[in-house]
Amino acid sequence: MKVLCAIGMRQVMLELGPEFERATGRALAITFDSSGLIAKRIAAGERVDVVLINRAAIETLGQDGKVIASSVAHIARSVAAVAVREGAAKPNISSPEAFKRLLLSAKSVARPPPAVGGSSGDHIVEVLERLGIAAEVNAKSVLVLAGNPGQVAESAGDAVAKGKAEIALHQLQELMAVPGIEIIGPFPPGLQGSFAFSAAIGTSAKETEGGKALIEFLRTSHARDVMRAKGMEPIAP
Repeated sequence: MKVLCAIGMRQVMLELGPEFERATGRALAITFDSSGLIAKRIAAGERVDVVLINRAAIETLGQDGKVIASSVAHIARSVAAVAVREGAAKPNISSPEAFKRLLLSAKSVARPPPAVGGSSGDHIVEVLERLGIAAEVNAKSVLVLAGNPGQVAESAGDAVAKGKAEIALHQLQELMAVPGIEIIGPFPPGLQGSFAFSAAIGTSAKETEGGKALIEFLRTSHARDVMRAKGMEPIAP
């Protein structure tokens, strides 16, 4: 069963995907990418059984007839967070002003690239513009994208763990999965964002029943517990 999944849901699906396979006997072929790039692929006619990307992109695909609108299910939310290398001093990010000072004083900032249409990458651009420091931070940004295992080796958290950047900005669940870093916390109030992810069955799906089963599985109490453990907030059915 072909599944196209946003990187923001990657940590959840790496655990729940194999569990679903064992429980149902259905094999999953999951590709992880940014929501924006996945939406473009589907809009261009790529066949998919289940798509799991940000809510706005899912709704657009539904309006365009690329996914079955009645199958759309809202799955989980996340927020943007900050991390430093393990053992480093923990900066103050309790207010927008303190966060701004950190971003200006940091020598390098690892973050997802905004050009690919990922939820956190786009949100970080908006935050930097609101704080009036986009040019300064862009000049010292290390842009990294965590894709499928074996395809792209690094994420923003990986770059900090390896000493390639001083601080990492990314979704909380992605940072939690990286060893060698310490999470300082979410962006300060008013700047955290809220990234909602939804699932739907493609109109070109060959495995419609399997798609329904996967979406139902993602809405079980067990799946919601996994999402919480990974740093996400499940959306109630």
